[in-house]
Amino acid sequence: MKYKILVDSCTDLPIQLKTDSHFKIIPLTLIIDDKIIVDNEDFNQKEFLNIMNKSPNSPKSACPSPEDYMREFEGDGDTYVVTISSELSGSYNSALLAKKLYLEEHPSSNKKIEVIDSRSASVGQTLIAMKIKELINSGHIFDEITEKIKIFRSEMKTKFVIESLENLRKNGRLSHIKAILSNVLNIKPVMGATPEGTICKLDQARGINKALIKMSEIIEGDVIKPQEKILGIAHCNCKERANFVKEEILKRVPFKDCFIVDTAGVSTMYANEGGIIVAY
Repeated sequence: MKYKILVDSCTDLPIQLKTDSHFKIIPLTLIIDDKIIVDNEDFNQKEFLNIMNKSPNSPKSACPSPEDYMREFEGDGDTYVVTISSELSGSYNSALLAKKLYLEEHPSSNKKIEVIDSRSASVGQTLIAMKIKELINSGHIFDEITEKIKIFRSEMKTKFVIESLENLRKNGRLSHIKAILSNVLNIKPVMGATPEGTICKLDQARGINKALIKMSEIIEGDVIKPQEKILGIAHCNCKERANFVKEEILKRVPFKDCFIVDTAGVSTMYANEGGIIVAY
């Protein structure tokens, strides 16, 4: 069956999906000081973390252009697009505009395109893309898939714990005083995504491991039908910590499956070194 699943580069894919011919990553661009970095297969995480930590300025991202998406709409088969939350980036709106322009330019085309606001990021986007592939392989048609994905998205949850609050401070999402106090007291917040795709604070703990355990306990308390769900874990240059999180969660919750990935550029910018993102 011919189809495409387009994902923006905030989607942290396992290697088997990166090499799947049905998948295509549309890169965002990262900007810090005078440096412009394309978030593609050449992204160097270590170098980017070094640049980010040395700069007093906030890193920013630029979403793909509509043309970036439109180029990938060519060809036969249905196309599905999964983007980072529209509350965090313009990627979703750019993809929507691309769909509108493409269909206007090809009025006789039978092309079916669905643009999905993940209302999440990183492995949350990955789970949605994986679900689309699963539904296609199960024989569902386009309209069924779009409806089922909306339900899947509404039931999916995303949480994260970050090592440093410095990027949030630089981005103006946290006061300088709060950042200093958190660093001095070693307070680590447990954060989550709201149903609308914004970021909220769920809890906090003193020390990163305690915060990760707290996150595991929260997951144990709010997960529904875990035997039917996949747990996705993304880490920013901290594989050992990701394995710790996996063990803490799986000893509490019997997920159907689990995968661990390292963050690409956009997720690295948000999570910073040592950050952990989970979705289920």
